Amino acid sequence: MRRICLTLPTNRPCPATIAAVAGEAAYAAERFGAEVHLLILDSCPAAVYAEHTEAIRGLPDHPRIVVHHLDEAAQRDFLRRVITASGAAQPDRLLELMLPDRLSYGACTNRAFLIARALGCESVHRRDSDSRYQSAGGRPVHPIHHELLSLGRRAADAARDVSETGLDPAHQNKPVAMVGSSFIGELSVDIEEILRLDPEVYHDVVGLWAPMDWSAERKRQLVGESFRGAGAEPFRRDHSVLTLVDPMRVDMCNIAFHGVQEQVPLPPATDTIGSDYFLIHLVHDAALPGVLHNRNIVNYYTGERRTDPGFLAYQLRFAKFLLSMRYFNVLYDRMAQAGPELLDEHGRVRAAAIAGFARESSTLDRTENHQRLDVLDAAYRQLGGRYAAFADHLAAHRERLLDEAQRDIEDFALLTEAWEALMRTAGHTAPHPSPQRPERAR
Repeated sequence: MRRICLTLPTNRPCPATIAAVAGEAAYAAERFGAEVHLLILDSCPAAVYAEHTEAIRGLPDHPRIVVHHLDEAAQRDFLRRVITASGAAQPDRLLELMLPDRLSYGACTNRAFLIARALGCESVHRRDSDSRYQSAGGRPVHPIHHELLSLGRRAADAARDVSETGLDPAHQNKPVAMVGSSFIGELSVDIEEILRLDPEVYHDVVGLWAPMDWSAERKRQLVGESFRGAGAEPFRRDHSVLTLVDPMRVDMCNIAFHGVQEQVPLPPATDTIGSDYFLIHLVHDAALPGVLHNRNIVNYYTGERRTDPGFLAYQLRFAKFLLSMRYFNVLYDRMAQAGPELLDEHGRVRAAAIAGFARESSTLDRTENHQRLDVLDAAYRQLGGRYAAFADHLAAHRERLLDEAQRDIEDFALLTEAWEALMRTAGHTAPHPSPQRPERAR
């Protein structure tokens, strides 16, 4: 029986999302006969964790669905056991990178990758707590439909179950490594207010994630595509393409991986949006087959984003994302140049090459990032109000942010070097701390 991990990392109250994702798990079990391990990685306070526990108890029983609801204490126990047994260097630092005391989109997904390996799952399917499914004919439109049709199959075989193929025949014997789609609704990055306030400032700010030497026209095109997902067109009928998936066409709230997530981790950067998108680029640049489908998820913003603390935290994550691109733009260029050479003779990613590219990029000078902060400062002061107040915050923490951006790429190299040993050990490690027994089947 095919065993898969459907994961929902969360740091916010989301009982309705838990119920909805459990519905997708039931779809996978009933339609495809899969054994589904629904993995909820819960970083919420105790009261919210208890609310989620009640929501899980209310889920219908299903013989092929097992729910794992792990708080951070349980996650830390598992990670500590894996890291210690792996014999990896700098174990204390690795534990910090896997479960930092600050928000990390990459780290929470890395934990799901390791736990999925411990559970014996062949694929990982990720959803987000601030999104919901579309519906058609009164039923949810589940992305896992396309994921299970193609993921892990030889591309030539998967071609029979997609709408069209845009894949070079040279790649037809490789397995499908990724299946994904995007979202409709609000921008994936909460900066739409900047666009309403001043489109020119929006262009200047969003353009900062491009290399500084790009032409004005290339930046304009990038800004026009950035963070918009699939627009606003609702789902009407299925369409899927077997191809080398363009990273701009998929989102991490609507993604599934086979194989590649066990070979290279995601960057564990803290307080940085976009830190979980690396594998999407890697799959493309290594010429690994993927499927792009149109079962887009609906993105929405939670009320916390509208509070003053929420605004400050989110704008800081956005600023750190822009700073991270000093290093990732170069890393992505190196990956694109390497192309299929990123894979060894067995079709596995050469993790050592990725770690080497990361370490190389970490030595870059900071001139571009000084320029990025200068542009951000001017842009936010021009917007005024709480944006000007955020500019003051940026100015006060300028050197720390520059240091963190560089250290984040160094940490990514360190984790990548240890990833094979961590994965191998996770495959022989119980995900639940002894003597506690796993959650009952549902």
